[in-house]
Amino acid sequence: MCGIFGYINYLVEKDRKFILDTLVNGLSRLEYRGYDSAGLAVDGDKRNEVFAFKEVGKVAKLRELIDNSGVDMTKVFDSHAGIAHTRWATHGQPSRKNCHPHKSDPKWEFAVVHNGIITNYKELKALLEGKGFKFETDTDTECIAKLAKYLYDSHPDMDFTTLAKAVIKELQGAFGLLLKSVHFPTEVIAARKGSPLVVGVKTAKKMKVDFVDVEYSQGEEAGYALSAERASHNVAVRGRGGLLSSTSGTGLLAPPDKTLLHRSQSRAFLSDDGMPQPAEFFLSSDASALVEHTKKVLYLEDDDIAHIHDGQLNIHRLSKDDGTSNVRAIQTIELELQEIMKGKFDHFMQKEIFEQPESVVNTMRGRLDVANKTVTLGGLRQYISTIRRCRRVIFIACGTSYHSCMAVRGAFEELTEIPIAVELASDFLDRQAPVFRDDTCVFVSQSGETADSLMALRYCLERGALTVGIVNVVGSSISMLTHCGVHINAGPEIGVASTKAYTSQFVAMIMFALSLSEDRASKQKRREEIIEGLGKVSDQFREILKLNEPIKQLCAKFLQNQKSLLLLGRGSQYSTALEGALKIKEISYLHCEAVMSGELKHGVLALVDENLPIVMILTRDEIFKKSLNAYQQVIARGGRPIVICNKDDPEFPVSKVERIEVPQTSDLLQGLLNVIPLQLMAYWLAVAEGLNVDFPRNLAKSVTVE
Repeated sequence: MCGIFGYINYLVEKDRKFILDTLVNGLSRLEYRGYDSAGLAVDGDKRNEVFAFKEVGKVAKLRELIDNSGVDMTKVFDSHAGIAHTRWATHGQPSRKNCHPHKSDPKWEFAVVHNGIITNYKELKALLEGKGFKFETDTDTECIAKLAKYLYDSHPDMDFTTLAKAVIKELQGAFGLLLKSVHFPTEVIAARKGSPLVVGVKTAKKMKVDFVDVEYSQGEEAGYALSAERASHNVAVRGRGGLLSSTSGTGLLAPPDKTLLHRSQSRAFLSDDGMPQPAEFFLSSDASALVEHTKKVLYLEDDDIAHIHDGQLNIHRLSKDDGTSNVRAIQTIELELQEIMKGKFDHFMQKEIFEQPESVVNTMRGRLDVANKTVTLGGLRQYISTIRRCRRVIFIACGTSYHSCMAVRGAFEELTEIPIAVELASDFLDRQAPVFRDDTCVFVSQSGETADSLMALRYCLERGALTVGIVNVVGSSISMLTHCGVHINAGPEIGVASTKAYTSQFVAMIMFALSLSEDRASKQKRREEIIEGLGKVSDQFREILKLNEPIKQLCAKFLQNQKSLLLLGRGSQYSTALEGALKIKEISYLHCEAVMSGELKHGVLALVDENLPIVMILTRDEIFKKSLNAYQQVIARGGRPIVICNKDDPEFPVSKVERIEVPQTSDLLQGLLNVIPLQLMAYWLAVAEGLNVDFPRNLAKSVTVE
């Protein structure tokens, strides 16, 4: 949920103003991940001095605090390491005290920024309090910095990597963290376990190779070489599992025996004479925050520990027996800076709504051939025949991604005739639902880092199921852990309320269903109808977006200052109603409930009167007559619904009903068109209330905690 940013320059002269601006601008790009408070730590004017700035509220408040601090902005550093953080509160309310970075002691010997949750922080805190450490905050993060100091004080000749491994071995839970220390100036440790971290690289000369070797610790204790006098404790250390269960008065770790450590030079960053060259490194929770600095990035994998020092990047792991690659590729990202700017729009959400005619085309580009009526999904090609033979397909997701799965469930059932289940990831885990080797589990997530979905993914992998990822963010955890998958290619989505990711997920999964059914002759005509419909979607989106102003006026006239709103849909349009209701709740804070039209008479009808605002989705499909029954029931009780219907539908004369007209398409694609008026409705309701559309209260974009 939180945003992490770091900047390290080596033999590249930068003044403090540049360093602070780089960190603060990086945080502003990550603000969608959390905006309760923000902070950063940089080197001070004297040796072993740290300047830390923390402020409650958005990043702009932190920038204001720095501008008024009076620190010397002209001081130049040829090498320097700075870390920064924007917070979405989990442990402790938003305050300067709880804001990151957190320190190990008043002198800031160790400073840490952290995204995620340390589940054993209470045990660590109790242990460290027993050693005389005093805790000042309510956070789980503070124990990381204090644990680092405790271990370092026990073994002051320990190197930074060994120390980091010792700390990380004791942490349970999910985290992405950056660690900085006055004992290791200009160095930073970055560690990832369940929370994303990307390293951006900028060098004056071309790098020798486009990868970084992974280094593994050798020896019985996987990198923690015990000194001779501690050798007698080997059995106890292994048996009891680390620091917390130690009965010894001192730490278990001794300075590493260099003969037991495998070292490889960071080949990518060496010059021709074998010496490190000037370099800049950028660390971020999201590659979009790096694009203004560099397009060369390296995605850390779970359990990677990156050590940035002396112009080099080394990647370490605690153990070698987990089947991961021995190298990490340095990739070139194709993202452009203008993609993460608002441009002519007032808000990112508004921009992303209006980008949908292009984003769905990007999802289909190179995959859908309308002329030849074919679909090619390269990421699934090797597994399509296996999926066709599976016993059932389980879609697992959260929030908006769950609604997109609900929206395509009917298409999969009709086209593939395979049993389909759609599960909320948290509920799926709570029930410990049965999963079998011949199941296919599809995980849908915009960020690819959603904590509940990731845990469900690991649960399914343990049970031998085939796993498929449908994600937007390249290099995300879900994309790396699943057997195969589809990137939806919607482009960066900054607004917390998801819009274009929903429609791109919808399109990607429809193409998935089309691929699975291409061997079924009986479905050929239906497939061709859907493919033709997909070819027209972009132009139909543009047509609907012309209703922007009428929808704004409709909201002002009928929905503003209301306390509650009902959204009714039936069949595949129920998922559209669910998504529309979520958008309205998320950003306008108006209570909005989605109801399946068929359930109206089973209780909800009691709410209907002439004062309750109601929006009904009544586009034509096979169950239109049934949906019309609900409309008649509402009218009979004095209700005045706003109707989303097809163009010039005679059933809803303009003189008698307020209506929003959308083009007609295949019934399996109609939800794609119907959701856009609801997105616009949510947007204009929020704007009318003067709310922060992009950063709704209490929420953050990427939900990396359970």
